[in-house]
Amino acid sequence: MSEEPQSLNLQPSPDEAGTRLDAFLAERINGWSRSRLRRLIDDEDVLVNEKPAKSSYRIRESDEIDVELTEVPAARFEAENIPLDIVFEDEHLAVINKPAGMVVHPGAGVQHGTLANAVAYHFEIQNPKSKIQNRLGIVHRLDKDTSGLIVVAKTDEAHEVLSEQFRARQVYKSYVALVHGSPDQNSGIIEAPIARNKHNRLRMKVAAHGRSALSLWKVRKRYAKFTLLDVEIKTGRTHQIRVHTAYINHPIVGDEIYNEGRDNTVNDINVRNAINSLPRFFLHAERLSLTHPKTQERLEFHQDLPVELKQFLDLL
Repeated sequence: MSEEPQSLNLQPSPDEAGTRLDAFLAERINGWSRSRLRRLIDDEDVLVNEKPAKSSYRIRESDEIDVELTEVPAARFEAENIPLDIVFEDEHLAVINKPAGMVVHPGAGVQHGTLANAVAYHFEIQNPKSKIQNRLGIVHRLDKDTSGLIVVAKTDEAHEVLSEQFRARQVYKSYVALVHGSPDQNSGIIEAPIARNKHNRLRMKVAAHGRSALSLWKVRKRYAKFTLLDVEIKTGRTHQIRVHTAYINHPIVGDEIYNEGRDNTVNDINVRNAINSLPRFFLHAERLSLTHPKTQERLEFHQDLPVELKQFLDLL
């Protein structure tokens, strides 16, 4: 489900040998408290020699430490006047329908035009007397080319409560994915750990030493050469749905990174041209359910497929 997080590969110096893992990371990674880093360690987003470790682990000079900065701390971002499709908003949080093509959070050479920049404008410029300035919290991520529902915290308290809900798997997240082929069953579970591909840092892969990842899928509709799936994710690993569907040999339509050229094997020339004309892959965050951080009310949201994906299904 997640947009590309910052990936770090750290190697201790002789002077750092014997330091606790959480303390080592706190010294090496600016802007991250030890408590936040402990959460990454607990969530297996920190690997020591390709294996999960505890915060209390004493590092050695020979260790290789991989870190995925998958959380985004509450922060202030440069405000930019970019329109937002706001599904729900109150003084505690906002749920936004993110379009495909929009990066969620600045980083890796992308500093402008992101969801965070747009949200900063909406929260700060349009509400200059608001008390939420400096406390914008992107609670989770979506890939750049994944459309759909994403929640943003507007206070430190809401950010902490919502983040804990995500960690405790209390947030329901369901996606619509169009995949190649036709699964034998009408539903299934994919429980396969995911790790970064060391030969290509932009790709992830299923690997025994990876972080635990769990996806549940069921068939919504079958087409001649494709299947429309509902996919619920219980974890939020980088590219999780894209990696998991490719792992069971049903990669997502239009996903050039993980479908290994499958798009170009489609026999129907009109369908193949339509795939090549799609500006994104076919993955949409359709449903989101969470507990309101203040009222404790259970909130449920649904967002229809965007026009370009509906038109593609009409073609099929």
